Amino acid sequence: MGRIETIRAIETSLESRRAAAGFATTPAAPDAPAVETILDRHGRASAQIIAILQDLQEQHRYLPEPELRYISRQLDVPMTRLYAIATFYKAFRLEPRGRHEVCLCMGTACHVRGGERVKDAIERSLGVAAGETTADMRFSFETVRCLGCCGQAPVMTVDGKIYGKLDHLTVGAALESHT
Repeated sequence: MGRIETIRAIETSLESRRAAAGFATTPAAPDAPAVETILDRHGRASAQIIAILQDLQEQHRYLPEPELRYISRQLDVPMTRLYAIATFYKAFRLEPRGRHEVCLCMGTACHVRGGERVKDAIERSLGVAAGETTADMRFSFETVRCLGCCGQAPVMTVDGKIYGKLDHLTVGAALESHT
């Protein structure tokens, strides 16, 4: 039995055990045509796996599990390798992201100039803590160590657009322009 057949046998066994335990869930079907286009663009080469994952994430704003499983089968790359790559590089995300990405700098200059108050204002305004996504999938909010705009501290970006010299009162206006 080849590696692919072994993987499929294990997955079938896991699915039946989950069903017997009352956890039967049918995995979502992958968007096969879109994944096929990505695989073809990269010559279906497992050596191109990072570029393939980048394209997949660009398409979905994260790496959906059904598509990862599809890629695993098509390229004969174990899921563990795909997850190892996806969790090693900070650029990859395994959870859905909001339509707008809010990044707040918490580096030294931003922290000293009121970054914590700005963080609290963003969390109040969005209704989520740093590292979370709003329920309506409009915003994802995270903090970063430095955005390299120390002269404009405190600084945040929304979809890459820089907002500097923020205070807890100006955050709302910056976020409203992206709703």
